[in-house]
Amino acid sequence: MNKLSNYTRLIGVLLVGVIALILQFALNLPTYAQIVISTLGSLIALLMFIDMVKTLRSGKFGVDLLAITAVIATIAVGEYWAALIVLLMLTGGDALEDYAANKANSELQSLLENSPQSAHLLNGDNIEDVRIDQVKVGDRIVVKPGEVIPVDGTITEGVTTVDESSLTGESRPIDKMVGQTVMSGAINGDSSFDMIADKTADDSQYQNIIRLVKQAESTPAHFVRMADRYAVPFTLMAYIIAGMAWYISGDPVRFAEVLVVASPCPLILAAPIALVSGMSRASRSGIIVKSGTIIEKLANAKTFAFDKTGTITKGHLTVDQVHAVNGYTKEQVLSLAAGTEQQSSHILARSLVAAIPDKIPTATNVIETTAEGVQATIDGKIVKVGKPAYVSSDHIDPLDQTTVYVSVDGKYVGYVSFSDEVRPEAKSVMDGLHQMGVEQIMMISGDRKPIAEEIADSVGIDKVYAERLPQEKIAVIKQVDKKLKPIVMVGDGVNDAPSLATADVGIAMGAHGATAASESADAVVLKDDLSLVGKAVKISDDTMNVARQSVLIGIAICTILILIASFGVIPAIIGAMLQEVVDTVTILWALRARGGDKPEADLVPAQ
Repeated sequence: MNKLSNYTRLIGVLLVGVIALILQFALNLPTYAQIVISTLGSLIALLMFIDMVKTLRSGKFGVDLLAITAVIATIAVGEYWAALIVLLMLTGGDALEDYAANKANSELQSLLENSPQSAHLLNGDNIEDVRIDQVKVGDRIVVKPGEVIPVDGTITEGVTTVDESSLTGESRPIDKMVGQTVMSGAINGDSSFDMIADKTADDSQYQNIIRLVKQAESTPAHFVRMADRYAVPFTLMAYIIAGMAWYISGDPVRFAEVLVVASPCPLILAAPIALVSGMSRASRSGIIVKSGTIIEKLANAKTFAFDKTGTITKGHLTVDQVHAVNGYTKEQVLSLAAGTEQQSSHILARSLVAAIPDKIPTATNVIETTAEGVQATIDGKIVKVGKPAYVSSDHIDPLDQTTVYVSVDGKYVGYVSFSDEVRPEAKSVMDGLHQMGVEQIMMISGDRKPIAEEIADSVGIDKVYAERLPQEKIAVIKQVDKKLKPIVMVGDGVNDAPSLATADVGIAMGAHGATAASESADAVVLKDDLSLVGKAVKISDDTMNVARQSVLIGIAICTILILIASFGVIPAIIGAMLQEVVDTVTILWALRARGGDKPEADLVPAQ
C-alpha cells in the first residue's frame, strides 16, 4: 500500500465515523448509520484485503489479515461500531507507519541539476555554446577556468589542474596536460584548455553515476516489517480460539468478539511509534534518518563500508612534513613556499598559507605556470615552488605523496608534503562499532592503495579496497556475503551516491558533502562528526529493543483478552474499547524510544 492510499483510507474511515455519529445520535437513524458503516467500511476493508492478497502471493504475511477478518466478522454479525473502531485503528496504524517510512528522495533530480548542462564548442576560431546533448564524439571543446568538464575527453591544447574528488574520492588536485584524459563532472582549475570529446554526454562518467543510482533505486532491498514476524503464530492462535468459541457456543457473535480483542492494532502501532520516536531522538543528535525501516537495518548491521576522503579523513589537505637541505631550516622552507604561493588560488596554496599564517614574507614578480609551479621574488632572490623539474635542475627524488619542492636561485632547498588529515574520532568510532556487534568494517576508496591502507591501519579498519571508481565500489558492496548483511555504506560526495543507494543503508556525511550523496542516502549526518555514525547505530539498537518490548506487551495483553472473550463475557463494542486501552499501553511504552536508556555522550567509547 502506498502512502497516498493509506492516508486516503484513514480519512475515509474518519468521514464514515463522523457521518455515522450524526445519523445515529443527532438524527436518531441507527439503521442508516449501520448501512453507512457497513457499506463504506466493507469497501475499505475489501481494498485492504486485495492488498493483503497481493502481499500473501508475494510470499509474505502481515498482521493486517487478522484485523481485516475482525472488521468483516463484526460487520457480518451487526457489531458495526466495533467494526468502525477496529478499522480506524487499522488504517491509522498503516498511515502512521507510512509517516515513518522513507520520504520520496530527490537525488536523481539533484544529480541532474548539478551535472553539466552546456559546452563551449570550438568551430574554427569561433566558440559556440551548445547543449551538452549536442556534443558528438570528435568535437573540439573549450573548458574555461572553474567550469565543470562537460564530457569525457582528451586535452589537445593547454595544461591545467582538475579536481576529481567528486568522481574518484581522491582529494589531491590532479595535473593534466596535452594527451591526458579528463572526466565529465571534474572541476577545472585556473586555466582554460582545449579538448576533444571522446564520449557523448550520455556515455560520460557523470551520467554513468546517474544511471548507477537509477539502477540501484529500481531494485531496493526488501525488508520485513518487524511486527509481521509475530503475525503467523499470533493469527493462528486467535483463529483457533475464536473458532473453538464459536463451535462450543454455537453463536457466530462469539467468533467476532474474540477477533475484536485479537485485533493486532498494538502490533501495528507499537513498532511504527517506536521507530518514529527513535528517528526523533536521532534528529536531536544531528542525524536525519529518512525511514523507520532504516532504524531496524542499522540495529542489525553486520558490515560497515566507509569511503576515505571526507569520511574517515577531513577531506582537505594539510601540511604533513617539511624537509630542509643546503643550510635552510624547515621553518624557512615552509615560509618561502607559503610566501611564493600566497597569491595563487591553488588548493595547495591555501594549505601552505594556513600552515604558517603569521610568518609569510612579501613576494613580488609572481609568475604561475599551470600544472608546474609558482615563481616569485622574495628578499631579492628568485624562489620557485612546484614540481622537481620546474624548481631546479638538481637531482630530486620525488615522494609518493602530494608534495611541492622549493628552490632559491635555482638551488634545491627542501620540500613540503601534504596529507589528508584523519578525523581524530575515527579510531574510537571503529572500535565502538566492533563492540556493538559489527563483524566487518571495510574502506572503499578511489584513492591510491598505499595511502588508503595506511589510513585504514591507523583507525582499525578490517579490509581495504583502493583505487575504486563508483561502479567498482558497487561491485564491492554486492559481493559481501549474505551472512555479513545488512551492509551500511558511509560516504561523502557525488561519487558515493550510487554506493549509498546500493547498500542496505547509506549514510552520508552531509555537513560538507555533495547534495546528491545526502539525497541518495537513507540517513544523513548533519554535523562534521564521524562519531555520529556510531551514535546512529546505538540509537537504532535502543529503538528496536523498545519496539520489540512494545509488540510483546501488546501480544501478551491481547492473548489474555482473547481467552477471556472466548467465554462470551466481553461484548464486541467493549472489546473494541479495550483495544484502545491496549493501544494506549503499547504506545506509551513505545514512546520510551524517544529518550533512550543512556546519555547520548556515552554512545561512542572515549578516545
